[in-house]
Amino acid sequence: MNRLKDFTYLNRHSIAVFVLLNLACLACILLVAARVAYTDTNRHTGLIWNLFLAWIPFILAYFAHAISWKRIWVFLVVPFVAVLWLLFFPNAPYMLTDLQDLARGTGQEAPLWYDVIIVGWCSWTGTLLGVISLYLMQDIIARNFNRWAGWVFVFVISGLSSFGIYLGRFVRLNSWDILQDPAETAMEILGIVIDPSRRLAVFSMSYTFFFLFIFLLLYSFSHMLQEQSARANRLPTN
Repeated sequence: MNRLKDFTYLNRHSIAVFVLLNLACLACILLVAARVAYTDTNRHTGLIWNLFLAWIPFILAYFAHAISWKRIWVFLVVPFVAVLWLLFFPNAPYMLTDLQDLARGTGQEAPLWYDVIIVGWCSWTGTLLGVISLYLMQDIIARNFNRWAGWVFVFVISGLSSFGIYLGRFVRLNSWDILQDPAETAMEILGIVIDPSRRLAVFSMSYTFFFLFIFLLLYSFSHMLQEQSARANRLPTN
């Protein structure tokens, strides 16, 4: 019992993050379910599926981070998990693009403010799942190589995920297409890369900078609190 208490205390913030993310997803499900019951329509039910997809990279990153403390697994298992993580990672920040569904209006089904709450809450939850999973993968790189390699990883993944979001939103490709038909999907992606459109360039750059802003802001805020705590511990006591 004491061991469980010690574990809970030492990991209280990690547990709190996990619990809060689950509560956020539960709130999203209840909000969508209430809308379906009230309007007798299925609008926004796709957000629940998108939330499920956003959890996949989070779970993969958490698993990779948990086994990465033994260096042998970093080279034997983590690379395979990382490939799967990369395939599914764009599904998390992708949810921010669901905000454009609000432009289509709500008709007489439900108040606009209610739809704003649904889409905003779902999008923010999916984005947080992506940010945390990227932070976990960055920590693996930083611990086993160096801090700069970890930051290079963050910037590269942010750019690749923006391209992946473009493929999902405008080309209608998804992670399952790559797993089910990798050859045809790769050829289609190669054609887009060889002859990129202006929309692809603008979207990818804009979304990369936006996601990096969110990541860097949350990263800096968490470390700001650590700095304040360390500074307080160094202050002399009377």
